Amino acid sequence: MKIRYAFAFFFLISQGLVAQQFSIKGSLKNGLTSEMIQGAAITLKGTAFSAVSKSNGEFAIEKVKMEKFVLNINAEGFQSYQAQINVKEDLSLGTITLFPMGYEAPSGALQKTIRATNVAELFINRPNFLGGNAVYGIPSEPKKLIGDFYLDPNWSKASILLYDKMEVMEGFFVRYNINSNMFEIRAADSDQVRIIPGLKIRNIVWIDAHHKIPRYFVNGMDLKEDGTPISGFFEVLVDGEMPLVRRTKAIIKESNYNTALMIGEKDDQILKRDTYYYIQGKNLIEIPKNKKNLMPVFGEKASEMTAFASQNKVNLKETSSLFVLFTKYNSLFEGFEPLMPKPTENQ
Repeated sequence: MKIRYAFAFFFLISQGLVAQQFSIKGSLKNGLTSEMIQGAAITLKGTAFSAVSKSNGEFAIEKVKMEKFVLNINAEGFQSYQAQINVKEDLSLGTITLFPMGYEAPSGALQKTIRATNVAELFINRPNFLGGNAVYGIPSEPKKLIGDFYLDPNWSKASILLYDKMEVMEGFFVRYNINSNMFEIRAADSDQVRIIPGLKIRNIVWIDAHHKIPRYFVNGMDLKEDGTPISGFFEVLVDGEMPLVRRTKAIIKESNYNTALMIGEKDDQILKRDTYYYIQGKNLIEIPKNKKNLMPVFGEKASEMTAFASQNKVNLKETSSLFVLFTKYNSLFEGFEPLMPKPTENQ
């Protein structure tokens, strides 16, 4: 009789008539102290599935059916956390890092939450977070206006730090419209797109679809130029004591076609222009056009930086030279960590 029931059970599974059940496991760590977090509530949004982290930070949610879920983590005194997961088998999410509410790194433009949380794990070591290939290209623009207003027209997987409750969102794909200061966001394997105004996002990091490296952005509302907060986002190329950032603007170049001579461009074009700045405190200052005006900015290290610039033939018109120069300066201070091996060019 038992054999008959067992055979019937496995037959139902093979036919998809009995839902398979899986477990989701992981652990939580305090990003400031590296201590494990006890008592955090881990839930799957819209379901009754939940768990509470133990004294060693570990948690487990059992008997979960095969489906896509939004994982929510809330711990008293810590920034909340959200990510998409795709349950197809037993999942191990590894160690997820949470940061205390309001915590900021002592120097630099980026919140430590965005700099050092789960970026590497999310994009390299966590295949169970929803992913998928980036979607390349956008619908063609009207014939008379060539180009697009996106910082990068590709969809890139991102980690987002919101102003509201300092919540971290992971596992979504985004692209940024420079002109409207809006982020388009969608879930993996979904055509549904929602819009998040830039004013709601504090920091964001995404994996560049072409270069396969992280790119970091900060909201200009947290910075000031001539004493005034700025609308739009700045890419952080070098972080540290004096960050180097880049702002991209989109301009429309009107057609210069001469009908009589049949020369020139027939269509208007959207062109992207980059401007580079350094940050002192919260003040945003455009990079001077020549080395003579820039070197005094480095204060007591000006002589050392002048010698370095001469030895390395620094040209302030080249992004790579600016990157090398500011990397050198910030590396002179304790705790410096490079964000990327070299700056990327916008698509």
